Amino acid sequence: MIRTALIAAAALLTAAPAFAADDASLALTFDTSARTGTIMVALYDAATYNGGQPVRVAQVDVANGQTAATFEDLPAGDYGVKAFHDLNGNGRMDTNPFGMPTEPFAFSNNAVGNMGPAGWDRARFAVSGATTQTISIR
Repeated sequence: MIRTALIAAAALLTAAPAFAADDASLALTFDTSARTGTIMVALYDAATYNGGQPVRVAQVDVANGQTAATFEDLPAGDYGVKAFHDLNGNGRMDTNPFGMPTEPFAFSNNAVGNMGPAGWDRARFAVSGATTQTISIR
């Protein structure tokens, strides 16, 4: 009887989902003065922040009053956000002839870059459980 109980307990433990793997969520709120267009949001991990594909993406429809994006079921870990406010709705960040952005943009932690985008060391933040962050688009 004890052996049967131990086997049943082992079966339950191996069949139970790993709750810590994908139980994190991230709620981003964007502070922007413009009331038109869409904020394009890209969420990165350490491996993708400097040139890879984002882990997740979202669009925040500012023209319809939205100011937030939420990412559910994330593995706990470090992430970084890159966002820009697509004011004219063309789906891309507009730049001047020198490559400087002409539309507002921002990074997680409200990090500021030095002669370019904010680096991973400034933009990264830990996501564990329910995490929130407010990002100012400038």
